[in-house]
Amino acid sequence: MAEGSQAVGHAPKVYGTHGAIRGLSNDSKTTATPSWPEYARFEGLFGKMFRELPESRFSGRLLGDLADAMTSSTGKTPPEGEPNDSENTGTEDDPGISAGYTYLAQFIDHDISFDPASSFQKKKDPDALIDYRTPRFDLDNLYGRGPADQPYLYQRDGKSFILGDALGGNDEDKGACDLPRNDERYGRRAIIGDPRNDENEILSQLHAAMLRFHNLMVKKHHDLTFDQIQQMVRWHYQWIVLHDFLPTIVNGKTLGSILPHIEKGTTIDEDRPRLTIFNPRRWGKAVFMPVEFSVGAYRFGHSMIRPSYRLNKNADRIPLRDLFGFRPLQEGRAIDWSLFFPAKRQPPNGKNGLQWAYKIDTALVHPLGEVPERVLPEEPKSLREQSLAWRDLVRGVQTSLPSGQAVAEAMGENPIPDDELMIGPATEASARNNRPLVRFSRTFARDFKNNAPLWFYILAEAQRVFKNNRTPIRLGPVGGRIVAEVIVGLMDADTDSVLHQKGFVPGFPAGKGFSMWDLLEHVRQNGSH
Repeated sequence: MAEGSQAVGHAPKVYGTHGAIRGLSNDSKTTATPSWPEYARFEGLFGKMFRELPESRFSGRLLGDLADAMTSSTGKTPPEGEPNDSENTGTEDDPGISAGYTYLAQFIDHDISFDPASSFQKKKDPDALIDYRTPRFDLDNLYGRGPADQPYLYQRDGKSFILGDALGGNDEDKGACDLPRNDERYGRRAIIGDPRNDENEILSQLHAAMLRFHNLMVKKHHDLTFDQIQQMVRWHYQWIVLHDFLPTIVNGKTLGSILPHIEKGTTIDEDRPRLTIFNPRRWGKAVFMPVEFSVGAYRFGHSMIRPSYRLNKNADRIPLRDLFGFRPLQEGRAIDWSLFFPAKRQPPNGKNGLQWAYKIDTALVHPLGEVPERVLPEEPKSLREQSLAWRDLVRGVQTSLPSGQAVAEAMGENPIPDDELMIGPATEASARNNRPLVRFSRTFARDFKNNAPLWFYILAEAQRVFKNNRTPIRLGPVGGRIVAEVIVGLMDADTDSVLHQKGFVPGFPAGKGFSMWDLLEHVRQNGSH
């Protein structure tokens, strides 16, 4: 079957330039704060979904104490004989979340959101922030501004991507490669559409796999234009976001209320999305990136990061700190994706089995308490600024986020009682020692009473379903609805997205079951360096 049952025509008209760096114009009329009519519907601005809610205010010291409580104080690397680390395996009927989805989430984030002016030194008006990524699923983090404007990303044919050096370590993938990089004089930095996709070695290789997937489409459809091939790649990617990523990270009841066709097994043509908190009434004159999503709910993935990973079957686990990027990949580290995504040919457990993401809970692993300076967007002024939990919490204050309880109530949900918002890992070994947020200290009891930071609340909400180590944990009613509605809403607003392509079905394997694993396996089987 072809890549879709819908014929591929000329690329549709788009609004703005994919990947264009906005806000850098020398024209004073455009560098000033713009009015909405000046913006095409996909020009990127941040904004708030719940404008009527009061912001939650916390001191930096208070947030620092909460970040410390949420971050492991030990750098333990799980032994090889403990393949699942008591984390997120789920059950045979209801599997947990495998490790690859942590980095697929990061890749998706870099496609739709980027604020390069971020600073921890000042408060921010969400309505004045510019999203330097188009808030649409157009893969501008992959394509940049296209071969006409950024020809150095592409081969001489003007269609295929330039790839990096060949990479060994995975005997089953002869085409594995690094990202293309500049020379030693410039630090061997990746030459790609979004430099952030070189932040760690797993994300780097996911980006490289997407470059190879595009090149395979070029090879298979050499008679099509670049725009036509780009369109097909986007639709396959968007299909994965809707039919693989969201069902993996959002609880089924919440997702089914938004995408009924997934719950019913029907098609999107039969059952359109149902949006209640992020829909045209909320957009006003333009689509925007809600800070409740980008600064709050979508940072759930930080709790899923493992302290170490096995990249392939020929190597031992590598500590997370040794996988931070912005440098060439080391030889022997080609990823075997069957260790990261559910593979039909891969045993679920054992030393060479599937690795599981850590649970969505109120705990981050030790290496995230001291993120290396080279991967931070600005030089930290203190060790505290190297704490990922602290950075997430401070972002919420800077962008005037309301409390988790206020957002829950505004969404029609009953706020979680304070005594049920727990701090600590969702594991059997830790659960008996975890404490409610308001019982952690007198200061916490006073300042966090019915006033939990939104990011923390969403993690604690997911954690509430925990019973034992095999309990699969996904985003709950508040966090899941924010994440799913914004993703679906942005895609629904884009009439060129897969949501509006009647009858489209991915080409390999043909049918509704197309997943991230299928894309990566197609690349492995058919892609040469």
